[in-house]
Amino acid sequence: MNFSNLALSKALVTAVKAAGYEQATPIQQQAIPAILAGKDIMAGAQTGTGKTAAFALPLLELLTQQAQATQPKAVRVLVLTPTRELAQQVYKSFVRYAENTEINIAVAYGGVSINPQVSALNKGAEVLIATPGRLLDLVISGSLALTQVQHLVFDEADRMLDMGFKDEIDRILNRLPLKRQTLLFSATLDDAIFKLSKTLLTEPELIEVSERNTAATQVEQIVYTVDSDRKRELTSHLIGAKNWRQVLIFTRTKIGADALAKEMCKDGIKTQSIHGDKSQGAREKALADFKAGNVRALVATDVAARGIDIVDLQYVINYELPYIAEDYIHRIGRSGRAGKAGLAISLMSPDEEWLLTAIEKVLDTRLLQQWLPGYEPDLTKTTDNKKNRRGGSKKHARAQALSGNKKKRR
Repeated sequence: MNFSNLALSKALVTAVKAAGYEQATPIQQQAIPAILAGKDIMAGAQTGTGKTAAFALPLLELLTQQAQATQPKAVRVLVLTPTRELAQQVYKSFVRYAENTEINIAVAYGGVSINPQVSALNKGAEVLIATPGRLLDLVISGSLALTQVQHLVFDEADRMLDMGFKDEIDRILNRLPLKRQTLLFSATLDDAIFKLSKTLLTEPELIEVSERNTAATQVEQIVYTVDSDRKRELTSHLIGAKNWRQVLIFTRTKIGADALAKEMCKDGIKTQSIHGDKSQGAREKALADFKAGNVRALVATDVAARGIDIVDLQYVINYELPYIAEDYIHRIGRSGRAGKAGLAISLMSPDEEWLLTAIEKVLDTRLLQQWLPGYEPDLTKTTDNKKNRRGGSKKHARAQALSGNKKKRR
């Protein structure tokens, strides 16, 4: 379906075409009319399906149609994102789509000085994209009022809950008008999301463009069983032997990301790391170098990876399987974007098999385990599998992962 058939103004259709989009994706075809009709929506859509345009375009259209309020430059559209990388990505999309309008757009996130963000808001902005922590900083300091907000968007709501932003969300909701349109977008729809939706949405329209909690179909998934002490060797071998030029690698911890990047550089593969303890400037530079092809591999934690949007990214390696099974979907969704093919390789040590089982349960499918010649696991090694297989240990590991992520990003 062409964007001109979705009741969008000529200015927006022109901007979309200039961005290189000709046909609306399934999520856009369903969400845009519903949002224009003023409905609350709960949408499940994988990364790379065009969900940002699915809410940005209709909201910009509504802003152009609405009569000027008594405070014409007050924030009327508020988009909440879990990480600053995603906030930047959504901000750039809004700016691109609104280039032929007079709508002002601002972005606010932690890790950088608040002063430029306050200045941007003082000049007037109808759209604000923000992380929860920095948004509250602005509200509490008196730099921002939310009384004119008419449209509220939760982007990647599942990740917001995983990162422990429920308290911040509640505090923000208490400062918003009761009468508003609320849009909830999530790559995974689970019980926690449905519970949250009941407190946020009014008679929402449920939109799902694929089976619930499924990985992108255009991404090939391979699991290599390998000893943990040979993972780095295998990672460098795959990248070097196959001459991969742009590979995103996931680790569970920030220390692990830095250590892996350092060792891969010793292997002759130019690698950088990106995680929450890095300054915003360092994170932006690492991501820019990766996008430009100045480094072949980027090692990231799950929190930092949200918002990494590289259309041509083909290769993702799970150096360590995630403790939160749903994160697997987000990880491999970094590749295979915009309908392009992708390859996701997971390196699983024998004591991580319970993590793979949890992932398979979420996906509702089995992932074939393979041995790569020369890197077969040593079955004579003793591993403490019993401890990892106990239900208590799983719960403890998951709790550790969640507590480590909570309130780290603002």
